[in-house]
Amino acid sequence: MVNIKSQEKRNRQNQKRALRNKSLKNKIKTLGKRLKAAVEQKDIIKANEELKLYFSALDKAAKVGTVHKNFTANKKSKAAKLINSISSTSTQ
Repeated sequence: MVNIKSQEKRNRQNQKRALRNKSLKNKIKTLGKRLKAAVEQKDIIKANEELKLYFSALDKAAKVGTVHKNFTANKKSKAAKLINSISSTSTQ
């Protein structure tokens, strides 16, 4: 048990932040899986909607500091490539 008030507050803040970070990371993983599922079904409309949600979650997590901005950039790049892969195959 800590004896310093500021450390008690810091511990409370860290617990709240850990919960927020865990929630955001889980959301990112879930949205990524939903995006991949939409791409596998070759549903372009649904995939674009999932892509929009995925990008939003990644940007929010990077803004808050849960994930690094380069992590966000890499995930967004790979997701865009996935979308482009079904877009190009459907037009041929």
